[in-house]
Amino acid sequence: MMYNVKHRQIYLIFLFAAAFISCKQSKRPDVSNIKLDIKIERFDKELFASKDKNVSATNAFLSKKYGFFYDDYIHKMIGSPDYSNEEILNTLFNDKAYSDLTKEVDSVYPNLKAQEAGLTQTFKYIKYYYPKAKVPKIISFVSGFAYQMPVGDNYLGVGLDMFLGKDSKFYGAIVQSVPLYLSRRFTPEYIVPRVAETYAHEDLFPEPDENRTLLSKMIFQGKILYFLDQVLPEDMADSTKIGYTQQQLQWTQDFEGDIWAYFLENNFLYETDYHKIQVFLSEGPFTPALGDQKSAPKLGVWTGWQIVRKYMAENPKVTLQQLMADNDAQKILNQSKYKPKQK
Repeated sequence: MMYNVKHRQIYLIFLFAAAFISCKQSKRPDVSNIKLDIKIERFDKELFASKDKNVSATNAFLSKKYGFFYDDYIHKMIGSPDYSNEEILNTLFNDKAYSDLTKEVDSVYPNLKAQEAGLTQTFKYIKYYYPKAKVPKIISFVSGFAYQMPVGDNYLGVGLDMFLGKDSKFYGAIVQSVPLYLSRRFTPEYIVPRVAETYAHEDLFPEPDENRTLLSKMIFQGKILYFLDQVLPEDMADSTKIGYTQQQLQWTQDFEGDIWAYFLENNFLYETDYHKIQVFLSEGPFTPALGDQKSAPKLGVWTGWQIVRKYMAENPKVTLQQLMADNDAQKILNQSKYKPKQK
C-alpha cells in the first residue's frame, strides 16, 4: 500500500511539472499552422563540386541558379569588376587556401539541418507578427573571411567560414584582422540569432535617420533585442542574443544600477557626438571609457534592452507591433519606470 501512495505522489508531481511546462510554453503564440520550411541553399557545396568542371559551363549554371547573389559573390565578395567571371573562378579553383577552407567548412557542416529547423521556427514567429514579411533566400557560402552575413536583392548570405567554432585553427591565423573577441562567436549556435538580427535590421526595422542621441539609439537597439526575445528559440541564452560571454552578462547584471548612474551622471543620454556615443554601442573586448577590462562592451545596447523589457512589463497592453513602430525613445524610457538600484 505504501508503494502505491509513493507512486501516486510521484505521478502527481509529474502532472504538476507537465502542467507548469505547458503553461510556460503557452506564452508563445501557436505557429503550427504557418506553412514554412526554410532550406539553406548550399552554394558553397555547389561551387566546390564544380572545381574540376568546365569553367564557362560552371559560370553559366551558377549565374542562372543564384542570380544576384552569384554576381555579388564574384565581383564584391571574392573578386572585382575588373576581371571576368571565368578569370575569377579559375583563380579561386587554383587557390589551395580556398580548397583547404572549403573542406574544413564541409567537415563542420555536412548538413545544415539544425540551423534550418531553428530558422524555420524563428521565421514562423516572424510571419505570425508580420504576415506580409518576405522571407529571403538564405544562401551559404565561403569567402575567405571577407563576409559573414551579406544582404542583397532577395537574399541573405551566411558565410560558413565565419561560423567554424571558436577554436578553429583558421581564426588564430587571422587574429590581426579578426580579433579573438569577435571570433569566439564564430560558432554554429550563432547562425540562427545572427540571421534573425540581420533580417530585423535590414528588412523589417531599418533605423530612423532622426536617431541621433545615445538614448534613441539605445532604445532602437533594445527594441531589436526584445524582438529577438519573441522570435528566437525560448531556451536561447541572453548572452547569445547580444554576443556576451557569460561573465560579461553577469557583470552587466551585477552593475546594472551603476551603469545607469554612469550614463545619467555624465549626461550621455542626449549626447549626439558620434565618437562619444559609439563607444557604448560598438563591439569590443570591454568598454574602454570605464577603465575596467572586466566590463562588458555595448553597454548602451544592453541597457536599452533592459529599458524596453521593463517598458513592456509595465505596459502589458502594448503589442510587439506597436512597440516596434514607436520611435519615441523618451516616452518609452519614461513609461518604463526604469530605475535599477546601485550596488
